[in-house]
Amino acid sequence: MPPPGHHTFVLPDLGEGLTEAEIVTWLVADGDSVAIDQVVVEVETAKAKVEVPSPYGGVVAIRHAAEGQTLEVGAPLLTVAESAEALAAAGDSGTATDSGMPSAPAAVDPDPTPLEAAVAADPAVADESATVAGEPLDTGETGGGSGNVLIGYGTTDTTSTRRRRVGADPTKATQVGAIVPPPAAVPAPPSAGRHDAAVSRPQGRALRVSSPVVRRLARDAGLDLASVVGTGPEGLVTRADVLQAIAHADYSGAAPRAGTGAGAGAGARAAAAAAPVASPPAPAPASARPAASATTAAPPARPAAAQPAAVRPTAASAGVMAGDRHTGLEVLERRPMSAFRRSVAASLSRSRAEIPEATVWVDIDFTQLVALRASLAGQPDSPGLLAYLARFAVAGLRAHPELNSTYDAEREELVMWDGVNLGVAVQSPRGLVAPAILGAHTMTTRQLGAALKTLTADAREGRSTPAELLSGTFTLNNYGMYNVDGSAAIINHPQSAILGFGRVIDRPWVIDGQIVVRKIGQMSFVFDHRVCDGGLASSFIRFVADAIENPGSVLADL
Repeated sequence: MPPPGHHTFVLPDLGEGLTEAEIVTWLVADGDSVAIDQVVVEVETAKAKVEVPSPYGGVVAIRHAAEGQTLEVGAPLLTVAESAEALAAAGDSGTATDSGMPSAPAAVDPDPTPLEAAVAADPAVADESATVAGEPLDTGETGGGSGNVLIGYGTTDTTSTRRRRVGADPTKATQVGAIVPPPAAVPAPPSAGRHDAAVSRPQGRALRVSSPVVRRLARDAGLDLASVVGTGPEGLVTRADVLQAIAHADYSGAAPRAGTGAGAGAGARAAAAAAPVASPPAPAPASARPAASATTAAPPARPAAAQPAAVRPTAASAGVMAGDRHTGLEVLERRPMSAFRRSVAASLSRSRAEIPEATVWVDIDFTQLVALRASLAGQPDSPGLLAYLARFAVAGLRAHPELNSTYDAEREELVMWDGVNLGVAVQSPRGLVAPAILGAHTMTTRQLGAALKTLTADAREGRSTPAELLSGTFTLNNYGMYNVDGSAAIINHPQSAILGFGRVIDRPWVIDGQIVVRKIGQMSFVFDHRVCDGGLASSFIRFVADAIENPGSVLADL
């Protein structure tokens, strides 16, 4: 539990069914003074960036995660001391270290979080994600916190429960520096030298978190740190434990979890150099070896260190030996996907798996629309080209409501909406998002232009709200900004269609039998074939195309 005079704040429920968030930017440092409800960190979920305020005031003691690290909801986020004196007292007494919290959070490595390391080492910790070292976290019932964690969500009103955890049997010791095998696996051989003492984790305590240097050394060597039994206090895995495990582990079938192929990093090279290689005895001839019988106990597995030095892989060469069997190439890098990218991948995969999409496209003469826009360029808040396209698309959807809909597969019904929330694909630093202009059907072209500017700016800064990201009924995709002509876009599930525009450039065009130079662009329309047939889709795309080629023809419908 937190030291006396300290309060640990866990990552709160951010709503929308989200279970994790990535730390984007810490707005406070260790030792900084914080006030109640002061924003201390910016996190990014699969939906949007969120600023998280602290429900406690005092001095920052521990930041439990580094920037770029992903935390589960309920995991420790920040520990705040009530005063500088309380922080100093905890440091002098070592209470913070005893509670299982790292004493130097500023150097936190972006690899496994303390909670993740404990969970990986002991599944029982997974049921106690809001606890550290088997003790309940301070939930603030008596700490005088504000309770205003996030607008609309708040802090928990229940007290964390404490469950007794079953620890390891102290009579069943495990060798130091060995890799813990899975159930029914052959145990690793005992190690030699000064690491012969057997140590088991004390009963009822979670695995202590190793330092960033130790975690990086294990990662560079492709070693699962959670599988190493530590010799430090309360099972802490030390640098010596990792080196010992590397020396006695067979990496012939393992791929590095990070790094680049043979260049696995200085830590791996140091580990490989520090691991002694023993020369094995010459094997006896086959005729001299006795035949094994059903009653003869199998000999223990031979340590990897006993293999000949010429064939025994080192940590630095592990990536080379783990090359892909199809390409023959080594793995350059394994990059974990962020929560946002996982959400995007799931949505796009679902769209392609569930929606039988079809595509129609047409070349359009933009000359008159470009001239109209240029004639209004001197006016305040003059609409851009995309604002006109958005207004024409909204008018087309009002004339073809089947395309402004969602297909309910369970009920086999077409759900048509009474308004248009117009989504717009925006490329942001974290990836492609499609926030929506809510109530676009009620706006003029000038209002749509202003809304588009605000919407795209917020999306690129990561300020889009969950409502904007989840409420779209139809999407516009302006891929012409990337200087391409066409695209068969993927429908934004659960919508029924997406309209895309390519670049507008000078091209030869035939008018009244004469070849002239005009502003030509391509428009593509992808639709759910369950919702409509090609005739309706073609009618919609021609409606928008005619409005672009002759803006005056649709004034009565706007």
